[in-house]
Amino acid sequence: MSETSNKTVQGDESPKAEKTAVAEAAAATATVPAPAEDPTAAGVAVVDPRLLVREEGLKGYVTEFKRKVKGGELGSLPVVIGLIIIWTIFQAKNSLFLSADNLSNISYFLSATGMLAIGLVFVLLLGEIDLSVGSVSGLASTVFAVFVVNHGMNQWLALVLTIITGIGIGALHGWFFARIGVPAFVVTLAGFLGWNGLMLWLLGDSGTINIPADSGPVHILGQSSFFMDQAIIGAYLLAGLGVVLSALGQFNEQRRRRAAGVPFRPTSEIIVRVVLLAIASFVAAAVLNNAAGVSNALVIFLASLVIVDFVLRRTTFGRKVFAVGGGIEAARRAGISVPLVRITVFAISGGFAAIGGMFFAGQTASATLNAGGGNTLMLAIAAAVIGGTSLFGGRGSVWSALLGMLVIQSIQTGLDLLNMNTSIQYMITGGVLLGAVVIDSVSRKSQKAAGRG
Repeated sequence: MSETSNKTVQGDESPKAEKTAVAEAAAATATVPAPAEDPTAAGVAVVDPRLLVREEGLKGYVTEFKRKVKGGELGSLPVVIGLIIIWTIFQAKNSLFLSADNLSNISYFLSATGMLAIGLVFVLLLGEIDLSVGSVSGLASTVFAVFVVNHGMNQWLALVLTIITGIGIGALHGWFFARIGVPAFVVTLAGFLGWNGLMLWLLGDSGTINIPADSGPVHILGQSSFFMDQAIIGAYLLAGLGVVLSALGQFNEQRRRRAAGVPFRPTSEIIVRVVLLAIASFVAAAVLNNAAGVSNALVIFLASLVIVDFVLRRTTFGRKVFAVGGGIEAARRAGISVPLVRITVFAISGGFAAIGGMFFAGQTASATLNAGGGNTLMLAIAAAVIGGTSLFGGRGSVWSALLGMLVIQSIQTGLDLLNMNTSIQYMITGGVLLGAVVIDSVSRKSQKAAGRG
């Protein structure tokens, strides 16, 4: 009986029992996924670094900072360090560099080229270039002068038509690039030459058209303040407004992220950020009040930065710009109209070039042959790149226009105080630009090596 039973059992074990044994062994060695609420049960726990920052306090922030630097996420750190070094050197060479009057001049004269740099940030985020912004800015000031002086048009209407002209020119460049397939470099180089020629033709033999500066936009963009005799109060009001808006924006973002169940900045961090911003804002207001107050040009420039920053970081269009710059094919697969984004971006660049041209007109109360010429284009591109916007596309911030212009204008003003030749200015600015691009390239390699490129 037992022999028969053994044979029966052996017969049952092959081949069905053998397969069952293999399946049971595989099941025994399989890794059972850990529940989401118990991360310690998983073999490898993946923790969002922002959660570690929130839990570890100051140590967490130091760890996060080191992680970002090792991973190539340098942000604005290089340009801030560079700016501190530049200011320290020039202050040591000439004690007037950090005086209220000199800092007021820096803040005023950076605005015009800074407006061009804002538009270029959009183009650079696509990994492209716009070589026409200098010529477009000069043409814009000339078009405005022709409308107002030669045809007696209302200045505000002429301003609107001037900006529309810049937008139209930029959209035309974008159309040739996005629809016809002409490289952006070639299209905008042609624009650089063609629009400069049109400006010269409109100016005529005199080469200059003086614009009435007693009222209208040219008067506003001159070295004057919206607050006139109340410039001191106005500077502190602007500083307070900026701090309040920043606090409201950060707390609102915290609320939305908490509701969505994603990592958010703790209240303590927001308070520290707001306090630091308040200190910087009110110190800047106090310094400028010791000179001529906060100029209208600087107020408009800063307001433009805030608006554009919101568009890039908080709107669908902004996310599309970063997506196209990060990868065209991936953007197409995501349903983004790449040609439309490209045309729109170049239109924005042309619009800001026209506004920058009006800033130049406000500085001189005229449209001249030199408007938008010289090294204006190179300085605008350098400002965006030095400030931290990548030449390779997909990475950057509109605030790079401000940081980059602070560096460039500080170098120019400091060398002027030291009576240095213009050639020295160009060489130093060129070296700073090269350094910024080198840092950008190394940063990208570091990010790829860390798996975030």
